[in-house]
Amino acid sequence: MPELKSYTRAEVAKHNTEDDLWIIIDGSVYNVTTFAQLHPGGAQILVELGGKDVTEDFYGLHRQEVLIKYAPRIQIGTIEGEVAQAKIPSPGDLSTVPYAEPSYWMGFKSTYFNDSHTHFRKSIRAIFDEIRPEAIIAEDMGSYPTKEMYAKLGEAGVLATQIGPGPWLKGMKLPGGIEPEKFDYFHELIAHQEAARLGAPGFSDGISSGYSIGLPPIFNFGSPALKARVVPEVLLGKKRICLAITEPYAGSDVARIRATATRTADGKHFILNGVKKWITNGAFCDYFTVAATTEKGITMFFVERDDNIETKQIKTSYSPSAGTSYITFENVKVPAENILGKEGKGFQVIMYNFNHERWYICGAVTGGTRAVIEDCFKWANQRKVFGKRLIDQPVIRNKLASMVAQLEAVENWLENITYQMCNMSYAEQSVKLAGPIALLKYQTTRVAHNVSDDACQIFGGRGITKTGMGRTVEAFQRTYKFGAILGGSEEIMADLGIRQAMKQFPTDAKL
Repeated sequence: MPELKSYTRAEVAKHNTEDDLWIIIDGSVYNVTTFAQLHPGGAQILVELGGKDVTEDFYGLHRQEVLIKYAPRIQIGTIEGEVAQAKIPSPGDLSTVPYAEPSYWMGFKSTYFNDSHTHFRKSIRAIFDEIRPEAIIAEDMGSYPTKEMYAKLGEAGVLATQIGPGPWLKGMKLPGGIEPEKFDYFHELIAHQEAARLGAPGFSDGISSGYSIGLPPIFNFGSPALKARVVPEVLLGKKRICLAITEPYAGSDVARIRATATRTADGKHFILNGVKKWITNGAFCDYFTVAATTEKGITMFFVERDDNIETKQIKTSYSPSAGTSYITFENVKVPAENILGKEGKGFQVIMYNFNHERWYICGAVTGGTRAVIEDCFKWANQRKVFGKRLIDQPVIRNKLASMVAQLEAVENWLENITYQMCNMSYAEQSVKLAGPIALLKYQTTRVAHNVSDDACQIFGGRGITKTGMGRTVEAFQRTYKFGAILGGSEEIMADLGIRQAMKQFPTDAKL
C-alpha cells in the first residue's frame, strides 16, 4: 500500500474525470482511475460519482470484503479530521451485531462455556477467516479443496476438532493451544459452527463432512494396527476418507443395501461389488468406510482406493467442492483384517456414530443460520427503501424477531444436549439422547427452512443471486435442505424422537 496522505473534501472533489478519478468511502480516499475500467458495473458509474463521497452507494451495492480486498492497491489517503465509522474486522474477531454470536459471546452468563471456549472460537475463526477467499473461489468454480489445504488444516489441528474428544487427539496440536485432554464437545460444537460460517457450504463439507463420519468407525472398531496407521494420516490431512453406506436402492433403510462382499476361498480377503450414491467427499477420497452384505449379514469394511473403484461426481444443489459422488466397486479385493468390528455386525457399527453425526449437523446448521441472521441485520440497517432503512419497517423487524426467537430456542436446546454428552457415558447417551437429538435435528432444520425463507424476502433479488450482498443468503437457501435429509430425514427424525419417548412412557399414566 502506498504512503497514505491527508486530503480535504475540496481537494478530492477536483479529481472527477475519467482520466483522474478519486472517490471517498467512509473517510478514506481511493484513486479508482485505473480500476474504473475493471469495475463490474462499468466505468461510467464511477465517473458519475468522481470526487464525491460514495459511502452510502458503496455499502448499498458491495460487501465490506470488497473494500478489504482492493484497499491495499487503490487507497491513497484519508479525509482530514475524519474518522471511519465502519469497523474493519480483524481475523478471528467476534461480531458485535445483535444475535450474531451465541448468547455467551453477546455478554450473557453460561454454565457451559469458559475462557477456553472463547479463545478456541477466536483462534479457529481466524483460521477460517484466512482461508475464506480461497473457499469462496473454490465454491464458485466447483473445485475440490486442495491437498495443500487439507494439509494446512491438518497441521493447524482444525481437522482433529470435528470428531469429538477422545484418545485419538493425544499429541495433536489444536487451535488456540487447547490441550487435547481438556478438549470437550463444546469445543467441537464451536468448530462445526465456525466451519459453517465460511458461507461456502460445498467447500465446508468438502473439508469436514467426509472424515467426520467416515473416520469414527475406524477409531471405534478398527484393529489396533489400522487405527495406528489411518487415524493420524486423516487428522493430519495427509489422507482423506468418507463414509459409503447409501445406495440408489437404500437410504435410511440400511437393511436393504445390495453391495456384497464375498470371502475368498483362502479366507484372507473379501471381493467387494456394488454401488454407492450421494457419498460426500467420495469423488476425491483415498479411503472409504463401506457397508456391504456378507454371508453373515451387513458388515463394515475399510477400503483403500484402487483401479477397481470408480467415483463419479454427482450434480447436487450445492457446489461440486463437496465431492458428492456415485461410487462403483467392481471386484475390489479387501483384506479380511479390514473388517470394522465383526462380520455380520455392521449395523451396530453404523448406529454407533449416528447420535454424534446428527448432533454435529445441528451444530453446522445453527452456525450457518446465525451467519444468515447477522447478514440480515446488517443489510436491514444499511439498505434504504422509500426513504427509510429496512429496519425501520415493522414487517422487517417482525421477520427478524421470528428468525432470532427460533434460532435462540434451538441453540439453547443444542447447548443442553451438548452438556449431557459431556457428562454421560456412551451407554447412557444411547438410552437417553437418541430421541432428543433426533427431535433437535428435526427442529433445527425446520428453523433453517423458516430463516432461509425470511432472509430471502429481506434481501429480495440479492437473496437469489450467487454473488454480491446476498451471497451468504443465496448459498444458504440453496443448501439448507442437506441438513434436513443427511443423517436421517426430518420425517424419520420426528418419528424416532416420539418412538424413543414412548419407550419411557409409564404404564400407569392416565389422563
